[in-house]
Amino acid sequence: MTANWQLAQINVARLQYAEGDERVAEFFDNLDRINALAEASDGFIWRLKEEGGGNATGIAATPDPRMIVNMSVWRDADALFAFTYRSAHTPVMAKRREWFERPDGAYQALWWIEAGRHPTVEEGLSKLWLIDRFGPSPQAFGFKSRFPAPDHAGPPVDHKPDPWCVGHA
Repeated sequence: MTANWQLAQINVARLQYAEGDERVAEFFDNLDRINALAEASDGFIWRLKEEGGGNATGIAATPDPRMIVNMSVWRDADALFAFTYRSAHTPVMAKRREWFERPDGAYQALWWIEAGRHPTVEEGLSKLWLIDRFGPSPQAFGFKSRFPAPDHAGPPVDHKPDPWCVGHA
């Protein structure tokens, strides 16, 4: 995109069972591998981690202990899309219905941030709220309606993710 802007993303999910339950063990067993894959991916810049490193599953984004949050920053939407839907992350993501409850509202949001800045969890949650309340906009969107960086004009673009990837159906 441009050197002035980077793409932030948040996704949230509510585990069907508490961490430590064997029914979600496969999800937790894959976290380190998938996080390492993300960090090695072209266009990756930053991801949310607990203090001391690792993953973000212990960050209490909400009062619900089974709600987990994932946030990262990427060079652009194409780099994030390639990791999400065209890498070894994809088969693991395809199993999300085994581990997570069907979301009631928006569970993923993308938005542009100034290069070099890291978004907060509260900022990410507010982007999910914007999508729930107003739908996709230049302030918060998804892969089906990706808006250009603020210094680029143009309509939203549909990345055309595979139908099984969109939503939680």
